[in-house]
Amino acid sequence: MPAYRAVVFDFFGTLTRSVQRGPQHAEIARALGADPDAVNGVLDRTFRARARGRYGSAEATLRFVIEQAGGRPRSEQLRAGVPARVDALKADTRLRDDAVSALDAIKRRGLATALISDCTHELPAFLPSLPVAPLLDTTVFSVRLGVCKPDPRIYLAACQQLGVAPDECLYVGDGGSHELTGAAAVGMTPVRLAAPDLANHLVFDADTNFAGRTVRSLTELVSLVDRTLIAGARQPATV
Repeated sequence: MPAYRAVVFDFFGTLTRSVQRGPQHAEIARALGADPDAVNGVLDRTFRARARGRYGSAEATLRFVIEQAGGRPRSEQLRAGVPARVDALKADTRLRDDAVSALDAIKRRGLATALISDCTHELPAFLPSLPVAPLLDTTVFSVRLGVCKPDPRIYLAACQQLGVAPDECLYVGDGGSHELTGAAAVGMTPVRLAAPDLANHLVFDADTNFAGRTVRSLTELVSLVDRTLIAGARQPATV
């Protein structure tokens, strides 16, 4: 195994435990005059478009979702609904117990770290408040870049910001959005996080046929990184 210079992480289901929509989402739907089940249906079928920023700002996107679900929200309701959605997504998010320690361990080994997430407007709003934020050297959000995984541009954006080549990166994810095969296609080494809690994870376009390296925890990932560093140190120098 080669030594790597960076580890690139997915967010939802990777740095976090499994994610499901909590009760706050239903409350937001009702407050905006829409049926919660109808709103969930719109959220599901428009995820990739919303994650590319197709419908505009957070407020414009929320208006689109609610109107598609039969609601006719007023502007002041939408203005209140945007921070409510940030709070709801943050409430759905529980970092893994070893997320901070794993990121810290990887950085102490001299590797760079990055986050690539297929996400809507809410994650960039609340990520800075999480304890993992200072341990990430760069972040790439699909809603800001305008493309989702497995588009090569989202991986290459992280590499460019880190100043590394794709083949110098481990990519770690639960497998949503065909992210693992996408990472491999640009030259990264993909690693699936197959944590037990992910059986109940809300995921879109899962990488069901991935057959590469797998770890069961982020702590196990650190052990994998250590093995790659040892292997790299053993390789003879070239001139």
